[in-house]
Amino acid sequence: MSTRIAFLKGHGTENDFVIVPDPENAVDLSPAAVAALCDRRAGIGGDGLLHVVRSAAHPEAKAMASEAEWFMDYRNGDGSIAEMCGNGVRVFARYLQHAGHVGEGDLAVATRGGVKAVHIAKDGDVTVGMGRARLPEGEVTVSVGERSWPARNVNMGNPHAVAFVDDLAHAGDLFTPPPFTPAAAYPDGVNVEFVADRGPRHVALRVHERGVGETRSCGTGACAVAVATARRDGADPAVTGTPVTYTVDLPGGRLLITEHPDGQIEMTGPAVIVATGEIEADWLENALR
Repeated sequence: MSTRIAFLKGHGTENDFVIVPDPENAVDLSPAAVAALCDRRAGIGGDGLLHVVRSAAHPEAKAMASEAEWFMDYRNGDGSIAEMCGNGVRVFARYLQHAGHVGEGDLAVATRGGVKAVHIAKDGDVTVGMGRARLPEGEVTVSVGERSWPARNVNMGNPHAVAFVDDLAHAGDLFTPPPFTPAAAYPDGVNVEFVADRGPRHVALRVHERGVGETRSCGTGACAVAVATARRDGADPAVTGTPVTYTVDLPGGRLLITEHPDGQIEMTGPAVIVATGEIEADWLENALR
């Protein structure tokens, strides 16, 4: 390990990440190392870590190297590996632009969830192709205290339960996972979004992310909410042939979600590089003891 390891800090609608540039995949980022770096008191702090590697240099991404030069080796804040993070992809693309690897326009980013189409706009916003939503059949109910609501089951590659409420305060503190029924609907847990209307095709949400608690932003959650709201409003682009766009306000900012007639969903929002620095190898070694 080198004496120091370069890093950056960035966020997308306040979903924040430690960024470790490592084109040749030379830095050993164990789960414990990632957790130490993402620790908000003893480390740098972040909801997750973006390990920036050339696809050809990573065994999990070599097969995608012909489509995408760069691989987002994404890790959750606890060190576990994740397939995809929508806000993370936007920040990943912003880093590539910041470092001079790409410019404005279209690029492809390899992820464990496949190759994602990304567009960096002149105004600074970043758009990511998030794939299609699946809408499993069956009724779902979520609860907070004495209140219960019917929820829409939406799968964006990860599971979501979308409940419409009159007031976002009804979601409670979201420290613990909101109970849901039936249990068989989400055998591995679920992300729960509570949604309130703000205007025509404009909603706001709060989200409990499984295994984390309430977060400032969730990209797949915003997509799930837009699809669930569209269906509630009687809008289905596959039927009408017309794209539908919703403005989604999250605690950390605003995202625009567009569903196209072919089912593809695009998420547009900001991505910011906050700082650059170096990780002291001695600190990391001590943190892992």
